[in-house]
Amino acid sequence: MSLICPNCSSPMRISNRMGVEIDQCPSCKGVWLDRGELEKMTKIQDRYEDEHYTKYHSGRDYHDDDDDYYRRRKHKKRGFLGDLFDFD
Repeated sequence: MSLICPNCSSPMRISNRMGVEIDQCPSCKGVWLDRGELEKMTKIQDRYEDEHYTKYHSGRDYHDDDDDYYRRRKHKKRGFLGDLFDFD
């Protein structure tokens, strides 16, 4: 039995991403989560940030006279949530 989108009444697709079950409507692009899935995403995001924060930020020394305003801004890397909701 297929789930029906509560927004537009179209049949929804179920995707399993990184252990999180996501229901997505292909018509209106709405996304719905089952009970407990948001908490699961939060735990995975926390682990992801812990791993990547220590990997990229532990080696740089900061000085009081550093002026980051003039540094070229790098594009922000996609995080866990960007990967999770990339349905293309």
